[in-house]
Amino acid sequence: MTSFHELHQSGTFIIPNPWDVGSARLLESYGFVALATTSSGLAASLGKLDQQVTRDELVAHVAALTAAVRIPVNVDAERCFADTADGIAETVDLLAEAGAAGISIEDYDPAADRIETLEAGAERVAAAARATARHGIVLTARAENHLYGHDDLDDTIARLRAYREAGADVVYAPGLRAAEDIARVVRSVDAPVNVLAVAGGLSVPELADLGVRRVSLGGGLAWVAYGALRDAARELLDTGTTTFKSRSLPEEDLEKAFRGD
Repeated sequence: MTSFHELHQSGTFIIPNPWDVGSARLLESYGFVALATTSSGLAASLGKLDQQVTRDELVAHVAALTAAVRIPVNVDAERCFADTADGIAETVDLLAEAGAAGISIEDYDPAADRIETLEAGAERVAAAARATARHGIVLTARAENHLYGHDDLDDTIARLRAYREAGADVVYAPGLRAAEDIARVVRSVDAPVNVLAVAGGLSVPELADLGVRRVSLGGGLAWVAYGALRDAARELLDTGTTTFKSRSLPEEDLEKAFRGD
């Protein structure tokens, strides 16, 4: 198996985001080389909103996923469930023990409903970097500006540079859409760049042409699945028909993913 570190050395790869063991096994069976958890997808699978999952729930989820697949799993660890360097390190230790090949840490604080200062964000990345280095796992640092209405690309780039200098292996600014913005980030930061694929946005080949190393989907796949469930439920309630069953997953796909070979 190619290590998670090696996947970031050259080229572009897709890292889709399963929300449970079944979706992880399916994605692995289709040939993806790595997976990443999704905080919003996991929360939905537990009947919760995003940013309401506990650390214990995430650790259990990661342990279940890594036991079920043979490819690397990156973990959306949000803020690492801690306000101190020691707490961040403890979360990294727990996720590494659960089998994580990498983790991400972000600079949005939901409790305060604000983006942390660049200095505070860099200090937190440094704490995570010291911990991930002990385990040999990949650290992704996220600048959350563009998910929360702070569309200052200069500030985003400054943050990503600072996070790289603090020890991040990969940088990520979810919410970027424009080719020129993504290209500028790639040129400006000496690190592999992750980009979130968005509806109506650039294709994976187009992102690869810009120098993007990794493409993820966040909760996108989970919401497509939940959308299909909604449509099926509405058809049942409104017309009593089951035409949605024609779009069911083929039996051979289930056999390939779940037979346990």
